[in-house]
Amino acid sequence: MSPAAVPVQVASSPTTRVRRIVLLGARAVGKSSMITRYVDDVFDDSYFPTISRTISKLLTFRGQEYEIQIMDTAGQDEFSIFNGRYALDVHGYVLVYSVTSKQSFDMISVIRDKILNFTGTDWVPIVIVGNKTDLQSQRQVSKKEGEDLAAYWKCLSCETSAKLGNNINNIEHAFELMMVEIEKSTQAVPEEKKDICLIQ
Repeated sequence: MSPAAVPVQVASSPTTRVRRIVLLGARAVGKSSMITRYVDDVFDDSYFPTISRTISKLLTFRGQEYEIQIMDTAGQDEFSIFNGRYALDVHGYVLVYSVTSKQSFDMISVIRDKILNFTGTDWVPIVIVGNKTDLQSQRQVSKKEGEDLAAYWKCLSCETSAKLGNNINNIEHAFELMMVEIEKSTQAVPEEKKDICLIQ
């Protein structure tokens, strides 16, 4: 098993804002691979169950520099108790499923319910990400199913491939969508505008 890692320090300026993002999903959906691809632009196809780790990356979004602190987590199941530290000073959640696993797709609804129950709210910044689109012949979840769920939750969604990386299946795009959701929640946006969901 891979050891828990301490947060990676990045060189940021005094004007850099910090945004903490948690990746949650069932086991083996590719959360760690997504993070490694996003931060280091490499793909490691070996699988080691994740304990917990936080990795930082600098991102310029809409002219503002951010330090994105990404928390990788152990795979969830319906019987897992939601870890309270995943909600402590967290700005948004990326809920990851594998397009090759209907079970992992169903699991993100369970995870979202746990987040909302723990936080006592009816909405938090969430992005739905269907990973492993390079395995089209094994697909069990259509792109439309992900889009429909995102529309129902009033959030953003996309599909990615950690293996193919920043090509057609852009991992970076998933984190940009997360920033859109986070910034939407931190601004005084009228309710009628909050209900708009842009599916990418």
